[in-house]
Amino acid sequence: MQVGIVSDTHDNARYVERAVSYFEQQGVDAVVHCGDFVAPFSATPFDADFDFYAVRGNNDGEWALQNVVGEFGTYLGEMGELTFDGTDFAVYHGTSRPIVDALVDCGRYDYVVHGHTHEKATEERNGTVRINPGGIPIPDAPAPPNAVVVETDSGAVHVESLSD
Repeated sequence: MQVGIVSDTHDNARYVERAVSYFEQQGVDAVVHCGDFVAPFSATPFDADFDFYAVRGNNDGEWALQNVVGEFGTYLGEMGELTFDGTDFAVYHGTSRPIVDALVDCGRYDYVVHGHTHEKATEERNGTVRINPGGIPIPDAPAPPNAVVVETDSGAVHVESLSD
């Protein structure tokens, strides 16, 4: 199974469209958004040919977001757990680094996916892979935003830049 991961799109229609297009081209089965859509209209393009899951980010101020996502996907609230083909994911926006580290270090999950920092990261610790796909460019994180695809059967992690 292929699981797409994206975060911190912040109403940037160009990056949202590129992420959705990439996920469709890859034939992903599910997409997880780690928060910070910002406005509900930024979620609607994810109503595509894959299952969709999202958590709330610290800039997702409109509660209507949960209703919009709920029309075509699953809104997980502040944090969620997902299992795809026996592979366990913890999903959190990433606002608290100690919470991210606790999720990674607890040994319960195969993957901990988060955003918030806008800094792309993939690291393995004691059998758990932490993935932050990055987000729109901000001064402290000049790397471009990315879409990530995880292959649950092989454990492969593919990163695709969404910039020009």
